[in-house]
Amino acid sequence: MNAVASKSTDQNQTATEGAAAFQAGRDITVTQGLNYADARQIALDVFRANFYELAGLAKQEAAARAEEVTEAFLSKLSKENPEAFRQANDPGFQHALYTMQKEHAKTGDKDLGELLVDLLVDRTKHTQRDIMQIVLDESLNTASKLTEGQLANLAIVFLLRYTANQGLGNHALFAEYLDKYVEPFANKLRKSQASFQHLEFSGCGSTSLSQLPLEELFSRTYQGLFVRGFDPGDVATRGITLGVDDRVFVPCLNNASKLQIRALNHDQLDATLTAIEANDEDKERIKSLFDQDKMSPEEIRSKCIETREYMRVVFDFWSDSAAMSFMLTSVGIAIGHANIKRLAGEFADLAIWIN
Repeated sequence: MNAVASKSTDQNQTATEGAAAFQAGRDITVTQGLNYADARQIALDVFRANFYELAGLAKQEAAARAEEVTEAFLSKLSKENPEAFRQANDPGFQHALYTMQKEHAKTGDKDLGELLVDLLVDRTKHTQRDIMQIVLDESLNTASKLTEGQLANLAIVFLLRYTANQGLGNHALFAEYLDKYVEPFANKLRKSQASFQHLEFSGCGSTSLSQLPLEELFSRTYQGLFVRGFDPGDVATRGITLGVDDRVFVPCLNNASKLQIRALNHDQLDATLTAIEANDEDKERIKSLFDQDKMSPEEIRSKCIETREYMRVVFDFWSDSAAMSFMLTSVGIAIGHANIKRLAGEFADLAIWIN
């Protein structure tokens, strides 16, 4: 609502409980609360007041692009965080908003625009100057400096190195996971040294001395999907007193005539063994059997490619580039996270990785 106080020589006034009183020597306008239309007008005014003057058609195109990305941002914000409209008058938010508008106005790239929108929407969820707000502000500045291939690299490195889906209990679910989160980037990946050098220069990551092959990464994170299976008699032979307990042992996913451990990885196995109160000797023997049953790196690679052919490209990218030794910064994580969310439509909260 708008309240107007007119000029008067009488400065005495009273206010009832719950009301606000304002005094001034001349007219003042006070705005309480902002709706979609208010926020939109402020957002467009921010762009017009800050973007350098262009001539002719370039000026018209820049304005059209800025309005386009602003509408996309406000639409997404109204769904995910409508309370954030009140931030429209905050200087820090206006600066972040202008960064989004400016970068999209310069390129007009649709994918980049969507990525910047996602980053800015996430930024509205952090009203205090904390690490998340700082990282997201920097990410808005950095994303526009990267190519489509470099953005894809960040998404895949973030997804495969920094995340784990604990619900992938069989190969069908694993295939759905790959289709949703990996396939959209598979053919955009860039292996060149220059691509990774630029990512490092832009503050998105750095190359470490240690290497983590993708086969080993899958073996650690999704070990239960990549086992050969063992004979039921091996349980007794190893002295496991639980016997063939179906809380621990199930038919092997890769060979129905054999058994495997009911766990995707060591974390799940530890939780299960603790829950059923297995004795220490059984715990060690079961864990040993779990590890000795693993497929070789070559078998893991073949199984993934058998599941989805485009994984051949991903394995080649990982093994023939700096990807296997590339560690992301907080900015690289934020951009990779936003790029996945942009295409997948949903993903875990960024605060899991940045806090």
